[in-house]
Amino acid sequence: MIPIAFINHAADILGATASGLSGSNIAAHCVSYAIEFNVDIPYPNYPFPKELPNKRTALRDNLKAFSPEQQFKIIKDLCELAQFRENKDVRDLKIKLITRYGHFGSAGQSEDINEALIEETKHWLSDYPESLKLYQEALTKFESKLFQRNLLDDLRLSLEKLLQEILGNNKSLENQLSEIGGFIKERKGSKELNNMFVKLIDYYSKYNNTYVKHDDAVIENEIEIIFEMTCSFMKFVIRIK
Repeated sequence: MIPIAFINHAADILGATASGLSGSNIAAHCVSYAIEFNVDIPYPNYPFPKELPNKRTALRDNLKAFSPEQQFKIIKDLCELAQFRENKDVRDLKIKLITRYGHFGSAGQSEDINEALIEETKHWLSDYPESLKLYQEALTKFESKLFQRNLLDDLRLSLEKLLQEILGNNKSLENQLSEIGGFIKERKGSKELNNMFVKLIDYYSKYNNTYVKHDDAVIENEIEIIFEMTCSFMKFVIRIK
């Protein structure tokens, strides 16, 4: 189950006085899910009863009426509403939801990319809009099952743009190896980690240069690991910057 403490936390953020859902929106969303899942909720109508201290309480008690799987979907869907796109607290809530309780949703399926890693990567890339845009495009293609060479190219370019901005140059990915090594060394990274990371980037670059040439060369079963490797590379260079 999803602990009550987390449900309360989610309701406090999603129903926050200044930045959260309005009372009428809370009622509308909850009713929509109650109909979808055939669940009775205690507060389907707005205005809420006067004895309720606030709209967060209505959201919390309505969420409690659903199963853990349903709660996961509802909270995740609400976090993804357009009004929360720039809300850091909601973004952090979504990451915690997926990381801790992803087994209640699609993130628990072995064939999916690690969704917590995806959300964390988007968070790390928020200060690098050009790289983030390419990353989002690759993610959209993956989610749409468009396993084409330009999906891999979007990932490669996203990493390349990130490195260019961090390292302060315009070099292609395959020509960044010595700069990456110097970057890690300057930040007191171990020789072994330095050598390993540079070698991985080298292999990653060669892999992409091979498979972006022909659509029919893309191996669908390898896309997931390439996606997750790209996420890990990005997080590493941003964190040690």
